[in-house]
Amino acid sequence: MTEQSATFLLFGATGDLARRMIFPSLYNLLSDGLLPDDFLIVASGRTEMEDDAFREQVCTSLREFLPGDRYDAQTAEKLKAMIAYQPVDAGNAAQFAALAERIDGRAERGLSVYLSTPPSLFAPTAQGLAAAGLIDGNTRIAMEKPIGKDLASSKEVNDAIGALFAEEQIFRVDHYLGKETVQNLLALRFGNVMFEPLWNATAIDHVQITVGETVGLEGRVSYYDGVGALRDMVQNHMLQILSIIAMEPPARMDPTAVRDEKVKVLRSLRPMNGETVKTHSVRGQYTPGAVGGQIVTGYADELGHASGTETFVALKAHIDNWRWQGVPFYLRTGKRMPARQSEIQIQFKPVRHSIFGRNGGGSGLEPNTLIIRLQPEEYIRLTIMSKRPGLERQVHLEEVSLDVSLTAAFAGQRRRIAYERLILDLLAGDPTLFVRRDEVEAQWTWIDSIIEGWQEANMKPASYASGNWGPSSAIALIERDGASWHD
Repeated sequence: MTEQSATFLLFGATGDLARRMIFPSLYNLLSDGLLPDDFLIVASGRTEMEDDAFREQVCTSLREFLPGDRYDAQTAEKLKAMIAYQPVDAGNAAQFAALAERIDGRAERGLSVYLSTPPSLFAPTAQGLAAAGLIDGNTRIAMEKPIGKDLASSKEVNDAIGALFAEEQIFRVDHYLGKETVQNLLALRFGNVMFEPLWNATAIDHVQITVGETVGLEGRVSYYDGVGALRDMVQNHMLQILSIIAMEPPARMDPTAVRDEKVKVLRSLRPMNGETVKTHSVRGQYTPGAVGGQIVTGYADELGHASGTETFVALKAHIDNWRWQGVPFYLRTGKRMPARQSEIQIQFKPVRHSIFGRNGGGSGLEPNTLIIRLQPEEYIRLTIMSKRPGLERQVHLEEVSLDVSLTAAFAGQRRRIAYERLILDLLAGDPTLFVRRDEVEAQWTWIDSIIEGWQEANMKPASYASGNWGPSSAIALIERDGASWHD
């Protein structure tokens, strides 16, 4: 399965993800000449629609979601000519048979199936494809998260798909892995000699990972309530980032070596229980407030009733292995935060002995910090100590920053949608940036321990006003250890 797939079959083609991300990504890949010749996109949804009507919907989406300087009518027309629409409802054998007719004669040249549907439709859709004769050694299948809602349901989904596809044919999507800055973590750690010798408990005091969103439910009411921030963000995006930060150096840059090291980290996460969740976790739910100068309602008001679902979570995690023993990893994510922000902070330990600030004089000496910003802007910033200019006999130190703006450093390069990388790798059959089954199940094992701990401790979400960084208990979580969140 090394040839690039010539056919891309998209289920959930009328959904929001397809409109905002998948079709603009396909357009950009086509514009850059990265799609194979005679490429066919078969779009599928439950709505009955003719090809031309759907193609016009795609063009409308491109004009809406592509930057103005990227949209080109000629390229859009070329993409339209590649698209066919076939209505399919999971469980409707006749519609799957009609779908197979649209793809007839092309399957041997590779078929990539993308499931942008609710997880409950993953297995029925795959079974419909199998019954229609559309699954063979040249078929790959990609699934959007979530893969289940706990370990047991995750295994059910994986078993159902695994009964029809070999593991190397299954591509579990976490779009954070398609982000350039997340991939750059690998380059930062393993492509530079100065970081890896310090990347351990000897030199690092703690690590912070923050993913803040300014939005509320944003039309996701039916999905989000009962799921919450822990399952929606920590189980996938944040644990994937943590695993890349904490992994051992892989022997080589290939899918097996990289994912083997990531899963070792995930299996080393210390489980929580009814006692440790009280000191190592915080649950929160936003109430009315102001975000970006705009008055917004609370979660319960948006939902229409009271709920015990958390919209914010902060965690203190420990990785029980040789490299990270004793180094806390602080994770926090939430909705209705003051800023849309995803970043990693590596806090180094202070120098072992300071030669500055003797005789009672203050030196201003601070530990070094490495900030890796993932969004909205992308940069890497290292704070170091420097002597303040002057003739004073006492040396005064001040923090200065070494900044690398990835946007500025690669100013000639277009900032790509994460899905461009993932779709291209799916078509090529490269699973490096996709999540393996054992990774998913290791993630759920740790998350389930927290959920069970919350239930045992009867731990309810604390309120926080929209526009704040969560409940005050989230500040206490980290300040008890003599640290503070980087806001």
